[in-house]
Amino acid sequence: MDTTLIVATGHGIFTYERNANDWRMRARGLDGQNVTSAIAREGVILAGTTNGVFRSDDSGEQWHVASDGLHTRHVRWMAFHPGLSDYEFVGTEPAAIFVSHNGALSWRECPEVAQMRDEHGWMLPYSPEAGCVRGFTFHGTRAYAAVEVGGALRSDDGGETWRLAEGSDGKPDLKGPPAPLIYPDVHSIAVHPSAPDLVFAPTGGGLYRTRDGGKTWTLLYDCYVRAVWLDGDDANHIILGPAAGVDSDGRIEESHDGGQTWQVTSNGLQVPWRRHMVERFEQVGEELFAVLSNGELLVAPLASLQWKRVLTELEEVRAVTSMKQ
Repeated sequence: MDTTLIVATGHGIFTYERNANDWRMRARGLDGQNVTSAIAREGVILAGTTNGVFRSDDSGEQWHVASDGLHTRHVRWMAFHPGLSDYEFVGTEPAAIFVSHNGALSWRECPEVAQMRDEHGWMLPYSPEAGCVRGFTFHGTRAYAAVEVGGALRSDDGGETWRLAEGSDGKPDLKGPPAPLIYPDVHSIAVHPSAPDLVFAPTGGGLYRTRDGGKTWTLLYDCYVRAVWLDGDDANHIILGPAAGVDSDGRIEESHDGGQTWQVTSNGLQVPWRRHMVERFEQVGEELFAVLSNGELLVAPLASLQWKRVLTELEEVRAVTSMKQ
């Protein structure tokens, strides 16, 4: 089965197919659009942009607007529910969550998210908007969302309705709450496949873990971090993209003991990067892609973690995903 690689950039979206040990461009589209994220499944690609959602039914050759009901058009992240067909999610700036049950033909807002946003005064330090939703993760009927700056959200009905996780007070105070609450500047979030209560969250105050579904959180690594990858076969194996601060001294590290100790795993790279860091990780087959905050894209085999830059012709890479053909 062939794999299509989909790359979202600040000036359009590109699809690639395998060519021996490399990738060959198959199509490009949405020229001039700032594409922030993309998801793909069952032959359909959805692209989130700062101007709404677009859909392609032919592997990226042609695109059409798919934003009916999406009254907040600045998309920060997209996701689909892994267990349910045609169930898609959009997180926006300002912070809101929209869901679709028909492949983005129409969207419904989850109004409780905007209510929490307004009640707690969510914010962004780099934008006048009231926070943003920039991550989702799912495990059966359990779902979680990452809010910058606002905290961690939880859903117990598969993402139809949302509330603050018990260990997240919703206050956008960058000084941070006391333990066992999570730091409110949540950049992404990942639930481990082994249990719906085991969740990891990279934040502006470090990497946090909860073992009780978000009621209490433990700080595993005191750093600034946006990206984490979890080994589905080994809950103790974690790959992280920590930094000293915002886009400062970024690197890639690995833990084999659940985050108690860390080792630099930046083979093939000259780190720390003085002015950038890992923005996102994405596993494609037996490889791990790393989207950097300076718009570059790295890839490494999971077996060796020997990193190299890939698709060097692209600039302003924002996200990467894949689809089996």
